[in-house]
Amino acid sequence: MTLLIALPFIIQSVAIGIDEGYFHVKRGLPKWERIGHPIDTLSIIACMAFVLLVPFERGKIIYYAALAIFSCLLVTKDEFVHKHHCTGAEQWLHALLFINHPVLLCLMGLVWPSLHGSASFLQVPDAGPIRIFFIFQLSGIFLFFLYQVIYWNILWKKQE
Repeated sequence: MTLLIALPFIIQSVAIGIDEGYFHVKRGLPKWERIGHPIDTLSIIACMAFVLLVPFERGKIIYYAALAIFSCLLVTKDEFVHKHHCTGAEQWLHALLFINHPVLLCLMGLVWPSLHGSASFLQVPDAGPIRIFFIFQLSGIFLFFLYQVIYWNILWKKQE
């Protein structure tokens, strides 16, 4: 069960790593992407922090759903820019990320009650390891956010 919960996170991490480490570094990022990508990352941080920090209550589902839907829509905003800057391979990788993104967020929402000791549709018998995994994921995503801001907006110089 824990591996099935971790799988979308692993897929996301590998795909983002390839997108960032190969495609972005190879082509550089225009200003809109240098600003927009960290904002996308913040939307994931908000969803994950919500699931970890906010005790589950039925009435709060709407707030998590709103965060998750906003995040799913937000990450697609750059496609108007990407069509001018990306190869087909990079666009395919983005499609994979767009497919995985709502899966990851739905899974977090389904596990959320178990993380706080409530019964849920997806009951996790021992949520402790998943909570630790989510904390490590959140920490990694936050470090990635810092990297995006610092590298692309402070250190990176456009190649002439």
